Amino acid sequence: MIPRTLAEQIPSMLSWFPVVSITGPRQSGKSTLVRTLLPDYEYVNLEDETTRLSALNDPVGFIRSHNDRLIIDEAQYAPGLFSQIQVAADDRKTMGQYVLSGSQNFLMEKRIGQSLAGRVGMLQLLPLSYQEAASSQEDFDIDDFMFHGGYPHLYDVPTPNDVYFRDYVATYVKRDVADYLDVRNLSDFNTFIRLCAENAGAMLNLSALARDTGISFNTAKGWLSILEASFIVFRLQPYSTNSRKRLTKTPKLYFYDNGLLNYLLGIRSARELQDDPKRGDIFENLIVSETVKRYANANREADLCFYRDSAQAEIDLMDLTRRRSPELIEVKSGMTPRPDFFKHLATIGEDLNVPPERRTVVYRGTETFSTKNGRYVTAEDYLRNA
Repeated sequence: MIPRTLAEQIPSMLSWFPVVSITGPRQSGKSTLVRTLLPDYEYVNLEDETTRLSALNDPVGFIRSHNDRLIIDEAQYAPGLFSQIQVAADDRKTMGQYVLSGSQNFLMEKRIGQSLAGRVGMLQLLPLSYQEAASSQEDFDIDDFMFHGGYPHLYDVPTPNDVYFRDYVATYVKRDVADYLDVRNLSDFNTFIRLCAENAGAMLNLSALARDTGISFNTAKGWLSILEASFIVFRLQPYSTNSRKRLTKTPKLYFYDNGLLNYLLGIRSARELQDDPKRGDIFENLIVSETVKRYANANREADLCFYRDSAQAEIDLMDLTRRRSPELIEVKSGMTPRPDFFKHLATIGEDLNVPPERRTVVYRGTETFSTKNGRYVTAEDYLRNA
């Protein structure tokens, strides 16, 4: 198993809470992680039909018949278990009794909110970060990672991206969202996902997505919420301030995994990616999503946004997590450093009192160095330190 950074957080969470929940996209490695890290815990998987029926039909008996240290995989499928877990956890008054994992975050949060509020520590396991994937291979190539993405199966069993993600999308739609969609809308939902991919790295225009898919605005809004709750996409919010400067209020859309993004865009090889007109957006998606993983893997709440004003001055990523040390990050897919990369970083940095040492251009070049305007940081250096 490729070592996962999040593993460092689990022992502490088990010592602080009677229940720990680990959510993340389907096939991100949740089951492998908890079973490897916690070999003394009993394991049950509710995707198994017999096990699921037992939990649904007799949740009291199900909990009482299993160990007091229990991993329940895909726990959201048996809502009656959550109240029984609450009763058992309160009776025993010990920490680390249950580990719940699930890929349907919209259901997991609902179940937890109804029965386990205040008793559960919550973690997210996203696909492999560049740092994690690189730890398993020598001479790991960042362009290959930008193409393949971070789903662990692709590193355990080398599989063509198009084959893996074709089955991944089909499984995701069938198991995770079909119950929330009218059967006749499954085709439209697949179209909607692909249109989201076409808009990755761009300002989110739900009205246009709805129009181009042939659905209502409210349907598009609901479908986007499903994609977000199942860790397919996320929104990056714009920077806001009380100053008089007019700033955009529209978020940007990104995918958690570049491999899935490439598949949805019809890009079938790393070579194709290098020549694709959307390469810049895909590279930006990589840097932004890897920054999100950095904080998720450390179990830290991130404060990330982007900057864009009415004069079209824009900065791709602002990291405001450390309030006294904000960072401004511009993402460029070229390999040649150019002074004009710092044009907006300089003016906006001055406006926001961010010094040059915290103004960064992440690019695909081979050398990291500092200038009077800020730092050039190679993508590899940025992601290895992410």
